[in-house]
Amino acid sequence: MPEEGVSMVEEIGKVKLNYEFYRGTDAYSDGEIENDLLSLVKEEENVDRILQKDNRWPVLYHLSPVRQNILEWYPFTKKDSVLEVGAGCGAISGVLSRLAGKVTCIELSKRRSLINAYRNKNCENMEIMVGNFNDIKLEEKFDYITLIGVFEYAGYYTDAEEPFPAFLQNLKQMLKPGGHILIAIENKFGLKYWAGAREDHTGQLFDGIEGYHKTDICVRTFSKKEITSIIYQAGFDKMNFYYPFPDYKFPVQIFSDDYLPKAEELACGKDSFDNTRWILFDETAVSQQLAKDGSFEFFANSFMIEAE
Repeated sequence: MPEEGVSMVEEIGKVKLNYEFYRGTDAYSDGEIENDLLSLVKEEENVDRILQKDNRWPVLYHLSPVRQNILEWYPFTKKDSVLEVGAGCGAISGVLSRLAGKVTCIELSKRRSLINAYRNKNCENMEIMVGNFNDIKLEEKFDYITLIGVFEYAGYYTDAEEPFPAFLQNLKQMLKPGGHILIAIENKFGLKYWAGAREDHTGQLFDGIEGYHKTDICVRTFSKKEITSIIYQAGFDKMNFYYPFPDYKFPVQIFSDDYLPKAEELACGKDSFDNTRWILFDETAVSQQLAKDGSFEFFANSFMIEAE
């Protein structure tokens, strides 16, 4: 049920916020910084101006236009309908709205949905449904479903013995014939983790590489072989792998099995804005050696997967 006193539908600019399935509390949050983000996007429509004045990491992470590179190149058409699961603060929603015909966003948090709506308020083809994905009833089917930084959390929201293939099987029912799911996720064997970067979700060194035995959280990332097996297990016939570099969050290059990088095309930064890290070896030198050896895909930091 929607929060008491809140209308079932709110319009912010041309964007519709649907509260029909909102239970009144935000189950996921980055804390008070989200209030700052909401104020910033209410006061300033141009995110570049915001980023010029505010150098805090959460502001950069949620508002940077570089985030959109993960799907800016993808050949959506204005005939396509897209379901964005886990829209967050709208890092990807805007590019989906520009490229596709209709975008339905699902997001647990009302506050994050408001941030999304204000920053994308001119998108007339966007509806944001606020609430838990498992509670929301959708009558239509979609050409595409996107899981950008979402699939790794399926263990929290899917009540099944094997939650990851079960989550994909549930989503498969929402696709039109010939539809696609697009997944962006970290590779647990990504080179940066061997080189001393902390696991993105647990903050522990080598946590994914060692099999997540250091914490009790349900987040999981996978190797290419593991996630391929999960997708096939969920009943998808085909898949294409892409390799966002340096990762899917801030991609500046997108490689594929049809075009893997040449050694000279790879240069790894040493900065870590969200966490402390070690620098155990020269990542650029090693990544170039992996490219020459034909081993780039195994150690890619992230995957973008198209499952059909």
